[in-house]
Amino acid sequence: MDGATLLDKARAATDGAMVSRVFGEPVERDGIVLLPVARVSAGGGGGAGSGGTTESEAVSAPAQGEGSGGGYGLTAKPAGVFIIKNGDVCWKPAVDVNKIVLGGQAVAIVALLVVRSVLRRHMKRRR
Repeated sequence: MDGATLLDKARAATDGAMVSRVFGEPVERDGIVLLPVARVSAGGGGGAGSGGTTESEAVSAPAQGEGSGGGYGLTAKPAGVFIIKNGDVCWKPAVDVNKIVLGGQAVAIVALLVVRSVLRRHMKRRR
């Protein structure tokens, strides 16, 4: 696969990261409209190669060369929702509970390490 073909495939894949992926379909009920929003990130890369071995390598192994490769990634995470009611717009962010729990654990570990070092110093001074 040559570089141009890889680039064409990457362009086709990035079509998945368009505005319709960021803003979901509006939901309407009882005069209230909810417009979900997401954070979308996309990236891709490709490579190609050719060539062979150096003279010293050619003595022990046959000439080799050529190659190609590519990759693409797309992530989407909820960001929140716009609430439209009586002409007023309100933003409600999505809460990532996992991040809150991980942050709390990190703070607890640091606090325990600080308490341990303070207690060690205090015990050494008492001796």
